[in-house]
Amino acid sequence: MTRNNPPLTIGRLAKAANVNIETIRHYQRKGLIIEPEKPLGGFRHYPDTSVDRIRFIKRAQQLGFSLEEIKQLLILGDQHCRDVQSLAKEKRNEIQQKIAGLLTIQTALDDLISSCHTDDTSHCGFIDGLSQKGFLEK
Repeated sequence: MTRNNPPLTIGRLAKAANVNIETIRHYQRKGLIIEPEKPLGGFRHYPDTSVDRIRFIKRAQQLGFSLEEIKQLLILGDQHCRDVQSLAKEKRNEIQQKIAGLLTIQTALDDLISSCHTDDTSHCGFIDGLSQKGFLEK
C-alpha cells in the first residue's frame, strides 16, 4: 500500500478486482484468500496482492478449474511448476473429452434436425429419432 492509495478494505478490494463483496467472502471461506485481522473499531485492510490473487482465481475459473483445483494450484505455487503443469494437462484432457462429447451431440442434433420434414404432419422425424433404441447409447 502506498501513501497515495487508501487502505484496501473489502469494498475497495471488490471494486479493484471487479467482483462483489460476497465473492471475496466466499473465497475466504474456501481458504483461497486470507481474511486479515480486524483491528478494534476499524476495518480489515487487505494487502495489495489480494487484487492479483482474485484475478488469478477468476481467470483460472474461466479456464474451467474448480475452486478446489485453484486452491491446489495456489498451494503448489511457483516452486512446483511440474505439478502445476500436470494439473493443467489433466484439465486440458477433461476439456478435450467434453468437446468431443459436445461434437457428438451436435452431430446427433444435426441428424435429427435433417430428419424433420415439416410437410409430414403424421409424425415427426425428430421425435421418432429420439425414440429409437440405441440412439446416443454407447
